[in-house]
Amino acid sequence: MLTTLDIQGVVLIEALRLDFADGLSVLTGETGAGKSILLDSLGLAMGARADAGLVRTGTPQARVTASFDLPAAHPVRALLEDNGFDPPEDDQIILRRVVKADGGSRAFVNDAPVSAALLREIGAALIEIHGQQDDRGLLNARGHRALLDAFAGLRAESAAVAGAWSTWAAAVAARADAGAALEAAQRDREWLTHAVEELTALKPQPGEDAELAAERTTMQKGARLADDLNAVAALVDGSDGGFARLRSAARRLDRIAPEHPLLTEAAASLDRAIIEAGEAEGYLAASEAALAINPARLDEAETRLFELRAAARKYRVEPDALAALAEDMTARAAALDAGEAGLAGLDKAVASTRAAYVKAAEALTKARTAGAAKLDAAVMEELRPLKLDAARFRSAIVPLDEAVWGPTGRERVEFEVSTNPGAPFGALTKIASGGELSRFVLALKVALAGTGSAGTLIFDEIDRGVGGAVASAIGDRLARLAQTTQVLIVTHSPQVAARAAHQWRIAKSSDGQVTRTGVVELSTLDRREEIARMLSGAEVTNEARAQADRLLGLSSQPAQKLSTDAAIARLL
Repeated sequence: MLTTLDIQGVVLIEALRLDFADGLSVLTGETGAGKSILLDSLGLAMGARADAGLVRTGTPQARVTASFDLPAAHPVRALLEDNGFDPPEDDQIILRRVVKADGGSRAFVNDAPVSAALLREIGAALIEIHGQQDDRGLLNARGHRALLDAFAGLRAESAAVAGAWSTWAAAVAARADAGAALEAAQRDREWLTHAVEELTALKPQPGEDAELAAERTTMQKGARLADDLNAVAALVDGSDGGFARLRSAARRLDRIAPEHPLLTEAAASLDRAIIEAGEAEGYLAASEAALAINPARLDEAETRLFELRAAARKYRVEPDALAALAEDMTARAAALDAGEAGLAGLDKAVASTRAAYVKAAEALTKARTAGAAKLDAAVMEELRPLKLDAARFRSAIVPLDEAVWGPTGRERVEFEVSTNPGAPFGALTKIASGGELSRFVLALKVALAGTGSAGTLIFDEIDRGVGGAVASAIGDRLARLAQTTQVLIVTHSPQVAARAAHQWRIAKSSDGQVTRTGVVELSTLDRREEIARMLSGAEVTNEARAQADRLLGLSSQPAQKLSTDAAIARLL
């Protein structure tokens, strides 16, 4: 619901703040007072095209701020979340637009900068504006299907169709992917067969290249160190080697060590040297074994490394990836052999999921047809009191070619009218005149009350060109609509104004140099005077005041309605 509209520096408006309530609110005033400026200002806050001509002369910028109460389940909450906004504080959302005198503009949602496109998308979900030249909301055929589904309560049926479509589309995509893969594999069959045979014969193992490279490096080191190892062995091994001489010296020293403390220390040190020498002897023996050269094994390792690396270059992979490549190519070859059988299974999946979609779509079409009949009857019921008794309305359900079936079903829905007996049906915007169009919109809105996300409806002079009983009927329906939705209307009709719960008068004033537009909320007494002015014109007569009193009391004195309409007709 729109709660506040704050306007700064827009055309004739210097500064203006309007606080709105629920129910039916009307804006009245003389022609040229500036009622359209209010709607243009609100349109700016809703993301309409910015125009430097809206900036008040002598003002650097125009600024419009619109505040809304946002129910917990409103779709705008999801829209905000999708665009990175935190949940609104106090269940309120504030839209703001700033237009500079040079035509540049900025848009904000809850004080965060946004694009005009996002502002427009949010605004469209919060407010519907209907005027004589309107092409949005109910008159946009793209939204008719969703309105019919909401009216008929087809959420479950629509969800079933959307789910069946998704499943069918996935099956079609899987079949297309498999077909493309099989076709590509068929083109490469000869190459794939050769590759599988070659890799199968090679039998590459994960990590094999690294292991062979390490083994070859070790054997190559052994060849390079062999002479040095042999020389060391000659110095330390044997009965006359370094180790044997060290042990002989230790035995001789042990015999004389008791003769002097220093000899004892020397013997202990020599024992430790023998222990370290023994460890060195063991390391030398182990090194000789580890670095032992096996020319046949070295040749075998080098040959295997060459084969692995040649295959890796050929198939453009790392040597360690050859094992995985062999498995993949083997699987591809097997898939190629079983390809036709696999495609047959996918074809069956496509056929079965298509049948499930068609079944769900047929049920939705049947439910839509029944819902359309109810909606048509509800709208027709509203047309006669609105002086459209010769008109006809229908919800056209048009089958679509299979190529354009989709998650919303197999048909498009468009609201159509015929305004004269025997005349063909056509789109609302093409068949109905301006005044008729507004009344059709009102009839539709009353019939569709409770559907759609917009919590605020605005009608711009929907009653233009009608009066008397028709104007009273319009007022009655607006009042009914306002029981569930906030409704704002710009009107010249006293009958419509009298049905409102809140009324504002728009007036233009001038001090000879500066012209301003102002808005005043009217008290009950002020409303009497304003409605009397609307009845009689520039000079307010007592008779007009008396008729205004009757209009303002129509809700409590229904028996006077006919005589009041007749009296108003005389005044007008």
